[in-house]
Amino acid sequence: MKVRKFLAATSHEVLRMVKEELGADAVILSNKQTSNGIEIMALAGKDISALTHDASHGMAAPAATKPAAPSKQKHAAEQAPAVKKQTETQSPMADRQSAHIIQEIQAMRQMLEEQLTTMGWSNFAQRDPGGMKVLRTLLNAGFSPLLSRHLLENLPANRDFEQSLKKTIALLTLNLRTATGDEIIEQGGIYTLIGPTGVGKTTTTAKLAARAVIRHGADKVALLTTDSYRIGGHEQLRIYGKLLGVSVRSIKDIEDLQLMLHELRNKHMILIDTVGMSQRDQMLAEQIAMLNQCGTEIKHLLLLNATSSGDTLDEVISAYQKHNIYGCVITKVDESASMGTALDAIIRRKLVLHYVTNGQKVPEDLHEANSRYLLHRIFKPSPENSPFSLQDPEFALIMASSAAKQPDSKQPARTEVGHEWD
Repeated sequence: MKVRKFLAATSHEVLRMVKEELGADAVILSNKQTSNGIEIMALAGKDISALTHDASHGMAAPAATKPAAPSKQKHAAEQAPAVKKQTETQSPMADRQSAHIIQEIQAMRQMLEEQLTTMGWSNFAQRDPGGMKVLRTLLNAGFSPLLSRHLLENLPANRDFEQSLKKTIALLTLNLRTATGDEIIEQGGIYTLIGPTGVGKTTTTAKLAARAVIRHGADKVALLTTDSYRIGGHEQLRIYGKLLGVSVRSIKDIEDLQLMLHELRNKHMILIDTVGMSQRDQMLAEQIAMLNQCGTEIKHLLLLNATSSGDTLDEVISAYQKHNIYGCVITKVDESASMGTALDAIIRRKLVLHYVTNGQKVPEDLHEANSRYLLHRIFKPSPENSPFSLQDPEFALIMASSAAKQPDSKQPARTEVGHEWD
């Protein structure tokens, strides 16, 4: 067993040296700041395995001895069962001690790695205060640490905060895919509005129908609904349809849907309001399958609640994206402190954003998505007394924890036309 010493200027560099020399399973025994940089004492994983193996097997077997006298042999034979029982009792105890040692070593390794990563982010804050301020601005706006790190990697060295923020907004604008104008209303077709319960599907359906009626006339628009479960859901859409002069019909099964679509084949636009379901509901796949198997092309518009957390939005998109999402709409913008979280999910998942909604008025509170306007709007200073504004120690801990959990991104985003982040 040989303990190795590593020395480098930064924590990231010294950790890289440890992994190259001793492997990814190396155990860090100590670390300290010296005048020459960061010093780490580490041990190879195979040496730890040998150590725990010795601990589990206890002492080595005794050396051979001369034959004992008959009386002593008799006494030893009488004591053999007791010795055997004692050995059997000690073996599980040794196994438990070995497992405890391994657990302690792993906990110590994790703690030291977290401390080193946190130290690295603290050093980064001292070396690059402009970059740190950009990262803090992104996190306070609702963007994920994962996307924020990728953005920072694409900024030039010796960052000035103002210039870096402009470059960051330009990168986000390039990566936020938005529809061209009011293309849904212009091109027409069959659209179904999908999403979790309470996201605003019925109201958004009415807003889109109102736009289509204004542009093409009531006789060119039809409304369908699969919402026969929610009390008053069908009646709410029927009221909107009556005000717009558009008929509203209910769908019960795939045969009913096929019959309706054939009857309404000459309409410029058909909008289908669906039942709100949790992204974890097993009936979700059945509902989407009915829409996909009707024999007519139906485009799915996913509605995303601006007030939802990033993890929730990721889960929702994952559940629906396997069913070919045509585009998305951000709803309840008026109820959210920031759209950064929703825009972050849309950028990372490469969805096309068509509209944002910010109220209940039909159709006034439906707006075409403009990436430049949306991104400039969300970068506003957070209130000084906000309990969610990050301080420097908290910032370093969050970024260090995120970097440890997600060292590599599996969802790259575009930084320029024809290129992607690695």
